[in-house]
Amino acid sequence: MITNFEQIFEQLRSKSKKRLVAAWAVDDHTISAAYQAVKLGIVEATLVGDADMIAKVCEEEKLDASVFQIVDVKEELKAISTAVDMINNKEGDILMKGLCSTDKYMRAILKKEGGLLPPKAVLSHVAVLESPFYHKLMIISDMAVIPAPDLKQKEAITKYVVNTAKALQIEKPKVAFIAATEQMLPGMQACVDAAILAKMVDRGQIPGCVADGPLALDVAVSKEAVAIKKLKSEVAGDADCFVFPNIESANVFYKVNSQMCSGVKQSAMVAGAKAPCVLSSRADSIETKLNSIALAALTAK
Repeated sequence: MITNFEQIFEQLRSKSKKRLVAAWAVDDHTISAAYQAVKLGIVEATLVGDADMIAKVCEEEKLDASVFQIVDVKEELKAISTAVDMINNKEGDILMKGLCSTDKYMRAILKKEGGLLPPKAVLSHVAVLESPFYHKLMIISDMAVIPAPDLKQKEAITKYVVNTAKALQIEKPKVAFIAATEQMLPGMQACVDAAILAKMVDRGQIPGCVADGPLALDVAVSKEAVAIKKLKSEVAGDADCFVFPNIESANVFYKVNSQMCSGVKQSAMVAGAKAPCVLSSRADSIETKLNSIALAALTAK
């Protein structure tokens, strides 16, 4: 079982390199993260964007631009569509968002003609966190793509976090369906959905994992809380995967970890497309973007 990002890097160095294609990669964070990923030996990289802007960043950051394939596209939207076309044409294995906004990036992925969305697929945002406050990696969803997932979408989200856990060599992932309480309250939709999903796992409708829900976050992560509340659960206190009831709760959890918890390392990607798509905030650190590249490379086919 992989327990930290350094182990992900080691795993990738032992494999054949996947190619990263970064869309509108004209900012120092994107270029620096891609550069570090190449120098660490975990991917090869193509930067799609204004070649003059890229050269200026490389000069200012003292980066050797020759490590990249650079596709010179002067306009932002054209650069994004060019990067998506490269993935469709098998010229890359991983898409990455550069300085472009999330809505422009996602629109290119979701285009019916020439996008990266397979028929009837559901996209979801999956993150992996390495926290000094938890004893193993945390796989969470959905922080950025589906605002209020219905039961069918939560089923898809669950399958994505389980697949991510499998890529991290977690043989039987433990999935916690998060709500405001571990009590089964029929008037709270998050509790109802969590109970149905947990039973679907029990019945093998969502295979390859064990699950419980509804679970409040404290009992999902704390064995002490489990003991105090006298809860009997195979998942509580030891969850690998955390499926949140809505985008607000997942997004707040992710950003509390990034902004207020010292020592937390993060990564995030869009799952469900034809290729993993790195979707980090433009404000995310170089380290987070590097970790996200590694996560996407680990899950790329």
